[in-house]
Order: sequence, then C-alpha cells, then structure tokens
Amino acid sequence: MNLVVFAEDVDSLALKNVAKLTGAHAIEQITPRSFRLLAAQNHAELARTCSAGGLDYAWVPAGRRLKDFGLFVTDMDSTLINIECIDEIADMQGLKAEVAAITEAAMEGEIDFRESLLRRVSLLAGLPEQALEEVYTHRLQLNPGAERLMKGLQRAGLNTVLVSGGFTYFTARLKQRLGFDHAFANELEVIDGHLSGRIVGDIVDAAAKATHLQRIRDQLGLQAHQVIAMGDGANDIPMMNAAGFSVAFHPKPALRELADCCIEHSGLDGVLDLFG
Repeated sequence: MNLVVFAEDVDSLALKNVAKLTGAHAIEQITPRSFRLLAAQNHAELARTCSAGGLDYAWVPAGRRLKDFGLFVTDMDSTLINIECIDEIADMQGLKAEVAAITEAAMEGEIDFRESLLRRVSLLAGLPEQALEEVYTHRLQLNPGAERLMKGLQRAGLNTVLVSGGFTYFTARLKQRLGFDHAFANELEVIDGHLSGRIVGDIVDAAAKATHLQRIRDQLGLQAHQVIAMGDGANDIPMMNAAGFSVAFHPKPALRELADCCIEHSGLDGVLDLFG
C-alpha cells in the first residue's frame, strides 16, 4: 500500500512534513495535485498532520489505476450536492429546523433511516409541487469538483450510478445534467399538484443502496474490488462496504473510520488524483 496525499494546492512543506513523519523513502508526483509517498508507514499523528497542512490522504494499493475500476456509485445529498433536499423543501413549510434535526440523527446513525424518511416526508403534506423546482433552481448547487469528477470517470470508462435516499425529482435532473448511467431514489407522491406526504413504491434506504450497487456490478460482470462508492453518512455504510474502495466526502463520524479515503479539503474530483 502506498500513501497518497492530495489537495487543490499542495503545500510543499506540509508534504515534506508528512513524508518525514511516515518515514517515506521518496515522493513521487501522480498528478499536479497529488503525490505518492513510497514505503510510507502509518503513524498515529498522520491524520492530524495532514489536516494541519490542508491535505487529504489515502492508502492506495500499489499499481492501482482509475481504469482498473469499472463502476462508480455515489450518494447525492451533502455528497454530490451541497444540501439535504428534504431540509430545503421543509423550509417552504417553515419546518426546516424540525426536519433537519431528524435528518442529522439519521445520517449519524442514531435513528433508522426508513423511519426518519417517512416521518420527514409526512411533514411535507400539502406543499405545492412547485416547491421542488424552487429548491432545484435556487438552492441546489453541485459540490466543488463534481463536474470534473464525472468527466474524468467517463473518460476512464467507468459506469456511473447516482443512488439516493432523497428524491427522484432531483436525481433525474442531475442524471441528465452530469451524464450518470443510472439514478435511483425515492418518489414523492403528488396529488392535484401538491405533495401527499407519502412515498410511492419501495423506499431507497441503506440496504437498497447496497442492493443497487451489487446488482449493477453483477450486470457489468465486475468484482467488488472494481467498484468505488462515495457517501457522507451512516445511510451509505452498506454500499461502501460492498465496494472495493470507499470515499467519504466531509463525512459524519459514523463513516469516518470506515472509509478508505476521507475528503475534507479537496473537491470531489480529488478521487481522480488518487489513482493517476
């Protein structure tokens, strides 16, 4: 395993400090924004030292390249995009604080996601469907590096999947906008132009996310080590466990120790800098 250190703008002194701390034999540049520290050894102060230098890092198997993967699966809310859509929809009802508290508890793994989703969606009953367009147009933004990440993955030939415990209204638009091959999410029931407070069909929860990953992986004839999964909260743990390499973007504590790579300082496109 090699230690890969990356950032939007790597500070040379910070990089040398990490190399010294880990006893690396050499520093090898991978991309303009990432470096491989050869023969580095893990150290209890590695995370703190990297954070102090504005660096992200990951342990990557020697010789691993992006083209070795065939599938990339990512969460949407607070991962691909900057918001939790349901919280912003609830804001139209004057209920953002109440719904956001439930969302946070679910992402921390403190309450069951399915239960939390049904509770939150029920609070949206009566809201005009137009509120969804308002959120998409005026509140939703891609997180930094999203477009570059998608273009890089597509150039490398990876199949891309957007899977979310959020809503199809948003995943369908992002699928078209960014060129995902597949998108899966929950469908909000709309009656006479207003949200009913119910979900149509099966709920996409943590288990369903992993199931979608495994099904498409198998359809493509891939093995687990050929899959990258990215998320930010407890609801992403099963699908990340099903992937060969997992990336946590600004993760909740429940995910931080599990992921192969935590991105705290770079954009989403930092994934491209890991493998060259």
